[in-house]
Amino acid sequence: MNSGNDSGFAPALLAWFDVHGRKDLPWQHPTDPYRVWVSEIMLQQTQVTTVIPYFQRFMARFANVAALAAAPVDDVLELWAGLGYYARARNLHRSARMVMEQHAGSFPVDIEALRELPGIGRSTAGAILAQAFEQREPILDGNVKRVLTRYYAIEGWPGNSAVERELWELADAATPTARVRDYTQAIMDLGATLCTRTKPDCAHCPLAPDCIARRENRASAYPEKKPRARKPERSVTVLLLHDASGAVLLQRRPPTGIWGGLWSLPELPTELPKDEIDAWCHEQLGLSIIGELHAEPSLRHEFTHFSLTIEPLRALAGTLSAGAGRLMEGPDRVWYNARLPSAHGMAAPIRRLIERSQRSQQSI
Repeated sequence: MNSGNDSGFAPALLAWFDVHGRKDLPWQHPTDPYRVWVSEIMLQQTQVTTVIPYFQRFMARFANVAALAAAPVDDVLELWAGLGYYARARNLHRSARMVMEQHAGSFPVDIEALRELPGIGRSTAGAILAQAFEQREPILDGNVKRVLTRYYAIEGWPGNSAVERELWELADAATPTARVRDYTQAIMDLGATLCTRTKPDCAHCPLAPDCIARRENRASAYPEKKPRARKPERSVTVLLLHDASGAVLLQRRPPTGIWGGLWSLPELPTELPKDEIDAWCHEQLGLSIIGELHAEPSLRHEFTHFSLTIEPLRALAGTLSAGAGRLMEGPDRVWYNARLPSAHGMAAPIRRLIERSQRSQQSI
């Protein structure tokens, strides 16, 4: 484990907090478990300035855990509207009912019992116990992780289990036995106001003299960012079926999923043998393939979470005899003439494939 001046960490932080710390936040007066709990849940993924008006309205409507537990969940969600991450509101409501039913309306002071309530992890539980009960429990939210990784120059992404274990050990070692409430608020304040994600104000930081990242002028290197995982690769085969006039058959995609509701080219089932494509067209599209299928150059498209390679097969299509197979056209299937564009919303890669195929045909 990285070493540092642990003995001076908490005293320096508390001395700074006495002068610069935030002591007038609405959930600090009074600092009862219910108010602390609600504030901690609201502060997950959300800044203090955003939370304050929501917290005040919430307290005006649900003054205590009994009032929250008795309220319909729709009332809770209505007051939460605009704060985002709505699972937090549902978890608050569920937890309030569990506190009333399983703990006689009193918040548990045992950290493991507290963590059994929905939406309360180790750090949130520690913050509640430290601030509401002055119970010595470390915390490790995003602000604290940033402070510790810089102070001790911790290598690796904090979300890595080994790195997180080390940070928990450091957080525990740094937490004092006295003034736990102030210390907990102080380290969160430091991360929110000075040891910020970008452009940290190291010149005014009380921990700067012993901060390794500051000493090495590498504050921006910590904490390390999450490693970029290689995006999954997917591939799909589509049919560029055109009639004698050059029109291309389009299908409307399902309303959900990629390109939901847009017009696209018919997509073949995964691993469909090439010699079964004509039969598939008979059954699914109500047409036949005339002549050979021609493979055209593939097209790669990048989505946020995966890469898609589109493999087009071009063929001339002919109609089947009346009544055979499914109708070629309908609300979700049309013939599209790229030379006479009509109002059909298509994803850009599909439009490029059609235009590219048209140009190649014209050059033949």
